[in-house]
Amino acid sequence: MKITIEGASEEFAREVLQLAAQQGANLSISTIETGWTAERAERYLRSLPAGARTFARIVVVDGDGHADADTLRAAVGKLNGPTVALSRAMPRGVKAGWWPEGTPAPIEKVDDPDHPSWQKAEAYVMSRDLVPIFRSAFARLASTQGAARAAGLHPGGAGKTSTSWAPDPSMLTGYNLVDLDGGSPPADDDQNEEGQQP
Repeated sequence: MKITIEGASEEFAREVLQLAAQQGANLSISTIETGWTAERAERYLRSLPAGARTFARIVVVDGDGHADADTLRAAVGKLNGPTVALSRAMPRGVKAGWWPEGTPAPIEKVDDPDHPSWQKAEAYVMSRDLVPIFRSAFARLASTQGAARAAGLHPGGAGKTSTSWAPDPSMLTGYNLVDLDGGSPPADDDQNEEGQQP
């Protein structure tokens, strides 16, 4: 029998094992931490589109865990795009196995207390204990991006890089083209019967 306990303390897991041993059961228990680690934070940030990553950087790095909604609007425009991206990153990460279910969202909305029914955000905050973890993740991202640029690679999106080099068409002369999706490549009117360009 195998039991997985998510978010429980090791002390709780020990007590469950002792109880099982008293009943003659042989159990294997693995505990899964639902908190944020530097690796999880970096994966989270890499999964975000540029606007949402800028939003998170303003909260974490510039605001030290707090950013007024007006400051964020001035930097990224409307907030609905970045905030939707932040919220969608959480279930996507659970589905991909990047962090366990129950991991709390790192950035939370603070509603305007004067307009509780309107739900207009007053600010966005991150817990003080998460700020150093996410600062470290931003530093690692910047280091990786700097190394990629130094190697002649240019960022191509969240967690991706692409080269600025493309082969000269004359380099492809004489090669049979293959469709990587498994189908046949479309007929190319620019090639003669031997696959050579005129």
